[in-house]
Amino acid sequence: MYILLGEDGMRKMVSNHYDLLKESEIKDLFPKNPVALEKAKEHSADFFIQICGGPQYFNQNRGMPQLNRRHLPFKITAEARIVWLSCYKEVLQKMELPPEVLLHFGIISEFSQNGW
Repeated sequence: MYILLGEDGMRKMVSNHYDLLKESEIKDLFPKNPVALEKAKEHSADFFIQICGGPQYFNQNRGMPQLNRRHLPFKITAEARIVWLSCYKEVLQKMELPPEVLLHFGIISEFSQNGW
């Protein structure tokens, strides 16, 4: 994914995802303050860039991902996960990516759902 999109493309993908999330039924899980939302986008983009083969920005700036610990303060239900993934699916479909890239994302999202 990183090779295909590059850093700017990955950051745009994450930003577009967060823009959908802030209007979704799980918007309460995300910062309402625009500055805090931009910081959340940056952290998420750093993570995705890292796990998709790019520079280790997340580890350098925030330490090991520790997804369970970082998300513990939030009430993330099975329904919230579906909304999160649906928003990503919408973003990816608008990007007109090759089918094999969409398959790759599906694999990554499965890891995320299982607390990777």
